[in-house]
Amino acid sequence: MMDINLQQKVVLVTGASRGIGAAIATGFAKQGAVVIINYLKSKEKAEQHAAYLMDTYNIEAMVVQGDVTNESDVKAMVSEIIAEFDTIDIAVNNALHGYTFDPDRRKLAWELDWEDYQYQIDGALKGTYNVSKHVIPFMKERKTGRIINMISNLVYRPVVPYHDYNTAKGAVLAYSQNMAADLGSFGITVNCVAPGLVYPTDASRTTKEEVKELIINETPLHRIAKPEDVVGSVLFFASGWSGFITGQCIVVDGGFVMK
Repeated sequence: MMDINLQQKVVLVTGASRGIGAAIATGFAKQGAVVIINYLKSKEKAEQHAAYLMDTYNIEAMVVQGDVTNESDVKAMVSEIIAEFDTIDIAVNNALHGYTFDPDRRKLAWELDWEDYQYQIDGALKGTYNVSKHVIPFMKERKTGRIINMISNLVYRPVVPYHDYNTAKGAVLAYSQNMAADLGSFGITVNCVAPGLVYPTDASRTTKEEVKELIINETPLHRIAKPEDVVGSVLFFASGWSGFITGQCIVVDGGFVMK
């Protein structure tokens, strides 16, 4: 059986200064990977987290600033990583544009402007596209690589129809499956992880208690996910254990969605 084998793998995690991204970065550090923490504005948090990972797990970590929706930022960021480590083995596309998950304040279907959709599509799909575009050449050259894209269980069950956000995440799923079809011949896998509501994070801090209770009551495991709950599925897709799996999505929500 293949080993998880993440020692010394160079891993880029976008939006990793806090929340789910920071938990994912920690998960890779525990496995001995070289962790690259991308951030947009939270420089201090990113640097503190990198220092914590290096001190705690005795690994190499690097902090890179960049707006994943800006291609020139991504190109510079990837060049910086390659100059330092000569490769990017794994890319986890976790960054997104800010979103408030509040059922009472969401726009209804007839209230949305196209700009609302475009903003979320840029944050989710364009950001994922930019990072993928610039890491793929290095993965192709080495005939191996892992791309893991974070979406949402709301793609499958829009218990709250956040139209713009859910549509953008659905586009990332379709994009990932099409990429998987093209990149398989180079030994590169592309998969998605779809968390449900994760608490506490910045995005979920305004989620109403009644919404949490509704989700808990309809979740077989009877609780809401913590950031750490998402990590295992990401590590699985990054590891040797999933070498013959591509174009797939794992839903991490305690059974709220079953498919």
